[in-house]
Amino acid sequence: MPDAKLFRSGRDFAAWIGLTGKDHGTGGKHRPGRISKQGDRVLRALFINGASAHLRQQKARGVSDPWLRDLLARRPYKVAMVAFAAKTARIIWAMLVKGEPYRDRASAPAAA
Repeated sequence: MPDAKLFRSGRDFAAWIGLTGKDHGTGGKHRPGRISKQGDRVLRALFINGASAHLRQQKARGVSDPWLRDLLARRPYKVAMVAFAAKTARIIWAMLVKGEPYRDRASAPAAA
């Protein structure tokens, strides 16, 4: 994997892996397409497998993350799995660029 600072954003990093769909649309209506098989095949498979395992555990125990719960309510399981993998890739990009360790939302200080 190249240096994370070479990517402008987390979306660019996720696109490099192959986790974002090709955009379609005219006149301002955004319609993302399917993910392609371009990008890093092994890294994409690892992100998808990790997201699948996390979703399987969350569904068995009850989904605690509101974002994930809402996503699963309105999208099919595999679409939510790829969206969660892309979100994870963006988080990892931010951690690599900032040089910070992972901070779980539950252990983060409460916003005032």
